Amino acid sequence: MNSDDQLRYPVGKFAAKESYTAAELHDLIRQIENLPAEVEKVVNNYNDKQLDTPYREGGWTARQVVHHMADSHMNAFIRFKWTLTEDTPTIKAYNEKAWATTPETSLDPVISITLLKALHTKWTALLSLLTPEDLTKSFLHPDTQKYVRLDRLIALYAWHGAHHLGHLKIVANLS
Repeated sequence: MNSDDQLRYPVGKFAAKESYTAAELHDLIRQIENLPAEVEKVVNNYNDKQLDTPYREGGWTARQVVHHMADSHMNAFIRFKWTLTEDTPTIKAYNEKAWATTPETSLDPVISITLLKALHTKWTALLSLLTPEDLTKSFLHPDTQKYVRLDRLIALYAWHGAHHLGHLKIVANLS
């Protein structure tokens, strides 16, 4: 992996497994559960200059990364709910780059950390109660035209949190 790839993917690229054991899913859910506290721990030490520092040239600022995580994880939660309550729904895609530039993304990231705390409490409660049958349910992503199973979505979002936490740690190390 070259240095730009290391900045883009500080924990490596996501690679879904064919299946996940109950123990693996438990660990992934705990990662999702613990993410808000880990983000808060890193970001609490930032000053405004660090919050407005991108983790790589052309990348989002730390402030945008935190707001993106809240936006993305809200969408993921909704995708879980749709998939659990509808028959293989086609989910709604969104333009995450455009979302990262809406006006509130210039505000204090504590707004999104607070949201992440509440959201992850509810989300991990839901994830912990899913049955093996629930985990095989899937949705259709309209952009990729691929079906995504819920067990893989859990793995993706455990990775997603670690991925962006890695970006925040890069900014912390730039100072």
